[in-house]
Amino acid sequence: MQKQVDRRGRPLGATTFEAEPARAFGAVVRALRTADGVGQEALAYQAGIERSHMGKIERGEHMPTLAMILRIAHALGRTAGELLLETEAALAEQKDAHDGYK
Repeated sequence: MQKQVDRRGRPLGATTFEAEPARAFGAVVRALRTADGVGQEALAYQAGIERSHMGKIERGEHMPTLAMILRIAHALGRTAGELLLETEAALAEQKDAHDGYK
C-alpha cells in the first residue's frame, strides 16, 4: 500500500480566479484593441507581456494581476478604471441577458 502524499496548494485543475470576470475583461481588451486597429502582438509588446499570455487574457483563460492591468490600460491609451468600468458593464449585460431568459 502506498502512502498518500499531501500536496500543497490548490487541487489539480482548479483555477485561482473566477472565469466570468476574466472572460468579460478579456472581451473588453480585445474589443478596444481591435477598435483601435492594434494587433495582439503589438499590444502585448507595448504592455510588456508575452503574446501568448495576452491571447490567454483575451480568451479569459488567465486573469491578469493589477500591475498587468495597469500596463495593458496604458498600452491601450486608457486608464485601468476605464477598463474595469467596461468590464463591469459587460458583466451587468450578461447578468441582464441571463435573467431575461428565466
